[in-house]
Amino acid sequence: MNLENYRATADKKLESYSTKLEQTLEKKAAKKALKKSRRTLAEFQERLYADDKYAVLVCFQGMDTSGKDSLIREVFKDFNVRGVEQHSFKVPTELELSYGYLWRHYIALPRKGAFGIFNRTHYENVLVTRVHPEYLMNENLPGIDSVDDVDQDFWNMRYEQINNFEKELTQNGTIIFKFFLNLSKEEQKNRLLRRLNLPEKNWKFSAGDLAERELWDKYMNAYEQAIQNTSTENAPWYVIPADDKPIARYMVSEILVNHLEPRKDIQFPTLDEKTAGRLEEFKNKLSHE
Repeated sequence: MNLENYRATADKKLESYSTKLEQTLEKKAAKKALKKSRRTLAEFQERLYADDKYAVLVCFQGMDTSGKDSLIREVFKDFNVRGVEQHSFKVPTELELSYGYLWRHYIALPRKGAFGIFNRTHYENVLVTRVHPEYLMNENLPGIDSVDDVDQDFWNMRYEQINNFEKELTQNGTIIFKFFLNLSKEEQKNRLLRRLNLPEKNWKFSAGDLAERELWDKYMNAYEQAIQNTSTENAPWYVIPADDKPIARYMVSEILVNHLEPRKDIQFPTLDEKTAGRLEEFKNKLSHE
């Protein structure tokens, strides 16, 4: 499959992306391929850490039950924990609301040499707040005294702010990937029912899940506009079919491998000339202890 076909463009409607692939890869084969690609990713992570010049930020968005948690666990399970930082952004705290909406994301960014994983991201500020504009009242924004003040110009401003935020990051050495796990409404129903039917999964269920599900069309519109307005050359969106979890995990891992592994500017550091010239001396010293 040509994975670049899943890279979002400004003129492509969300409904034109499939939520499930025609079976081009069996689940067993997908799991086997995932093992290979995540080993490659882990090897790249080691180079990234040693090179200490770039960071990688991987962002995941998707409706409830789209598989974000399990995908992150499976794709990055071979990583060295010292080189990966994961953040899950929930409802903003009182402290976070006292700053601009991007502040809590700035302070969670990966350091040089590390992978950062955002499970839900700065895009919540143009997704959840777009479906529930009343939440913006908690931000105490100048000129926004009621939801009637929130118009298309406001959202265009936020898209521009997010694009500028990501542009700054890429200019300073952060490599950005953004994945929308594209789940069908029917498959979400099946997964919610599974949470209800299996006692060990009950804890994952919330009555709020059903309330948000009733707003499905509004969320799809919010996702479509966000993706169309913020998929850029340096910070692209990929719309991943998410009805089949093993396939989705494989596709994400392969996209990462295809873009990161060829990077010739991320390599293990070389020894300085003086130290390199004394390697035999050091080996002999250790061998004759």
